[in-house]
Amino acid sequence: MRIELQGITKRFGQVLANDDVSMTVEAGSIHGLLGENGAGKSTIVKVLSGFISRDSGNVLFDGKPANVRTPSDAMRSGVGMLHQDPLDFPPLTVLDNFMVGRGEVLSKGLFSGLKFVNPDRARQEFRRFAESLNFSINPNDRVSDLTVGERQQLEIIRLLSLGVKTLILDEPTTGISADQKTALFNAARQLASEGKSVIFVSHKLEDVEELCDRVTVMRSGKVVGNVDIPCPDSVLIDLIFGKELAPPLKPVTRQSEPMLQLNNVVVKDDRLTLNMGDFTAYKGEVIGLAGLEGSGQQLLLLLCAGLIKPASGTITVDQSDMTQKPYSDYLKHGIGYSPADRLKDGLIRGLTIHEHFILRNPSQKLMIDWKGSHQKTLEAIATFNIRGKFNSQVERLSGGNQQRTQLALLPVPLNLLLMEHPTRGLDIESTLWVWQQLIARCQTGTTILFMSSDLDEIMQYSDRILVFSGGQVSAPIETSKLTVEKLGQMIGGRFVEAEPASI
Repeated sequence: MRIELQGITKRFGQVLANDDVSMTVEAGSIHGLLGENGAGKSTIVKVLSGFISRDSGNVLFDGKPANVRTPSDAMRSGVGMLHQDPLDFPPLTVLDNFMVGRGEVLSKGLFSGLKFVNPDRARQEFRRFAESLNFSINPNDRVSDLTVGERQQLEIIRLLSLGVKTLILDEPTTGISADQKTALFNAARQLASEGKSVIFVSHKLEDVEELCDRVTVMRSGKVVGNVDIPCPDSVLIDLIFGKELAPPLKPVTRQSEPMLQLNNVVVKDDRLTLNMGDFTAYKGEVIGLAGLEGSGQQLLLLLCAGLIKPASGTITVDQSDMTQKPYSDYLKHGIGYSPADRLKDGLIRGLTIHEHFILRNPSQKLMIDWKGSHQKTLEAIATFNIRGKFNSQVERLSGGNQQRTQLALLPVPLNLLLMEHPTRGLDIESTLWVWQQLIARCQTGTTILFMSSDLDEIMQYSDRILVFSGGQVSAPIETSKLTVEKLGQMIGGRFVEAEPASI
């Protein structure tokens, strides 16, 4: 289906999110939408998919004007969107989730609005779509047990089963494995070969260059260029940022004093038993945790944050035994945790940036210093370049600005900083900025453990790396003794000889 957007404008209060945006997506093409965080990418595709009403402008499907005001309008016209966080019900099975969007709706009578679905027929249809896209996903699995990539596959199958002719993928490669990205890209190419159109929203140059035929670049709510792919990185970077970008240098920050020590530690959850044995991380050191989602990296971070207890062994932080201490003691001891799911675990929907900073300050339990906290919030917004007002609700911020807000809320100083995907959903400039802040913390003695699906990020910023595969964890390996290729092999289960845990 051919998509035309003509002069789309959208305001949120004083913020002009889309400023006279026009672009055309041809049928049978994969069209990239590229730009930094807050450029207006998500807003324009939410307008197209009916999740946001446009203030002005026109939308045309195959040359005919379309009145898209709700997601149902868009779906009836053949437009479906895979959001950064897939829309599903985690307690239900894959098949149950698939069935929620299926069936005939009764428009009259006592049971008006209810949907009745034949489970056997739904199962057959689900498998037919999954096999056609080479997706390996079990309809009997519970969604809460799926990886992000598998949840994406479920949502794509559901959308296609509803007759989608234009599929919008909003930052789909964030937090998925290399194999899942390959499966996703192959599926997108297949859909394009069938005459469907795919809109691929991303901030990752390498993904756009690998997948797309053409790309529209946005900056500050406006379209600043349309480019055929392939093209030089420098052209795209200049369009996105208007300047060249240089990665921060990683100085030597590791000191000789230990910060985190695990002795004979075993940690378990419902699916996994992780035997960490003896492990030491040093002051100022950056430890990268590499592996497929669900391989144990998050389990280790939760353990070190005091959010779960070890089945056996001891945890020492800055020479203090923390093994059986409550989470509040971990906070008092300078241990910070930054989760990947910002709106579920890191921030609170419905609260403003200002209200988050008030909650962070433990001294304001009885009387709130509104004026003082207001000023501190404004200073944090300026320091962390958060594109939002002090009274902006956090769920209305872009993913990158939610991440900046979450980082701004972390106390200073910290002994130990534990991070899940610290740059997930961030553009290049924001990623470099985040690591500048993290390196500055390391220079003051903060130890960082972080997990990431981006192997280049792990290789660039880690002093040592722990590799997780199938419930196994390697001894820590000096980054200088690894390559991205060897790291990928280890993630796949081909462990190599590694350095002992101590330096």
